[in-house]
Amino acid sequence: MADRLRVCALYPDLMNIYADRGNMLMLERRCAWRGIGFELTAAGLGEPVDPDAHDLFYLGGGQDRDQKLCAQDLVDTKREALHAAADRGAIVLGICGGIQLLGDHYELGTERVPGIGLVDLHTVRSIDGSRLIGNVAIEVQLPGLDGPRTLAGFENHGGRTFLATGEQPLGRVLRGHGNDGRSGVEGVRRGTVIGTYLHGPLLPKNAWFADWLLATALRIEPAALAPLDDALEDAAHQSARHAAGV
Repeated sequence: MADRLRVCALYPDLMNIYADRGNMLMLERRCAWRGIGFELTAAGLGEPVDPDAHDLFYLGGGQDRDQKLCAQDLVDTKREALHAAADRGAIVLGICGGIQLLGDHYELGTERVPGIGLVDLHTVRSIDGSRLIGNVAIEVQLPGLDGPRTLAGFENHGGRTFLATGEQPLGRVLRGHGNDGRSGVEGVRRGTVIGTYLHGPLLPKNAWFADWLLATALRIEPAALAPLDDALEDAAHQSARHAAGV
């Protein structure tokens, strides 16, 4: 097993309106409890990233103004590196605004905000300004796990995200709105590139998913991770499921 998890947080000062730092803290603690090192690097506007220097790249959500700044910077300074990282099997995780920037583009009225094209999707801002808000639960099936699992969280997005034909969602909506409020699917997953609207933050409510990300980033089977006493984490997960009505 690798002796450390190397994480690159993209724009943590601008894309962090949904308690996204809690996700990084969750990964750090679960590494520490297992004796695995944790290295966190931030990459902001104008700063290039090394595709080989990190096991997991993380992009959270932000306000429209900040998201547009980050979108152009991603295209200008980080797109090729993130494609190279994904091609070699690094995790690229985008949450809320992050999923929108992983795709082709985000339509804000007459303005088209570019994405980096790691997955084939596009997002359109609701014409009437309505938002998809509430507790949500989805059923997912991931490599290395026995059977489907449930992810629970909170969604709050004005954009409607549409997957291209053949693109795989992260999961099936059990409760909540999902990508567009109609399709019954949530998020996206292409190999180790993952996008979702679930936050609140996501990982402290779903310790099993944090471990799956950790194991996949380190290129080991989830079952190879040392077990932890997850009584509190399991209670948080059950509370999030209950809030979603699952």
